[in-house]
Amino acid sequence: MDSNKILHLAAEAGRIILENGGETYRVEETIARICDAYALYRADSFVTPTGIMLSVTDKYGNTTSIIKRIRIRTVDLNKIARVNDLSRNMKSRALTLEDALEELHKIDKEKSYSKGIVVLSASLCAGFFTLLFGGTINDFFMSLINGALIKLLTIKLGSIKVNDFFSNVLGGGLAAFIAVLSVHLGIGNQIDKIIIGSIMLLVPGLAITNAIRDTIDGDLVSGISRTMEAFFIAVAIAVGSGVILSIWFMVIGGNTL
Repeated sequence: MDSNKILHLAAEAGRIILENGGETYRVEETIARICDAYALYRADSFVTPTGIMLSVTDKYGNTTSIIKRIRIRTVDLNKIARVNDLSRNMKSRALTLEDALEELHKIDKEKSYSKGIVVLSASLCAGFFTLLFGGTINDFFMSLINGALIKLLTIKLGSIKVNDFFSNVLGGGLAAFIAVLSVHLGIGNQIDKIIIGSIMLLVPGLAITNAIRDTIDGDLVSGISRTMEAFFIAVAIAVGSGVILSIWFMVIGGNTL
């Protein structure tokens, strides 16, 4: 086996997992499993949320290394599961390097849910979160609209590669603006319930979960990085909604929270 090809195969699998929201330990575990399937003598990896550093050694003592930068990060648990399954079955299926790489490329290029399904799901999530937090039926319907608009906004900003911090600032601002406007017009009832239900779409739940998981597992660099990421997302949401609320009450006056 060509150790250089195995190295690139393992790094590519790690990249797909990391780009789609996978934990650090899962990336390192997958890399180790692939290298073991193709009988490499040793594989050492160091993974952070923004990069993979991998070094492999073959049975002749030759060492090859690679660094792979992670520039895109999203959430697609289906891709993570498929790469994980592929790495677990490489040895039993006796896949060649070319076949394994082709399957990885298929997984990587696989289309996710359509924009319509994503927007509809976000809308329903925002609406039902509002009900969960004690909102009224009117607040529910306003959150449906709010959730759809926030998701459309984040999709558009993501397509033009706007920084995540500013995307969350704008998303939080939009949530607050729709909420106060709807209550002012007498359509909605409770500003706070509409805002809370809507911004749940932006809350960094996966980042927080992965931060805790990585820290407990001893991946301190990744754990701290993900913790800071979650913190800044929360700050961005608060800044966006807070600025809109402050401007609204300065201009319109009163307090209907």
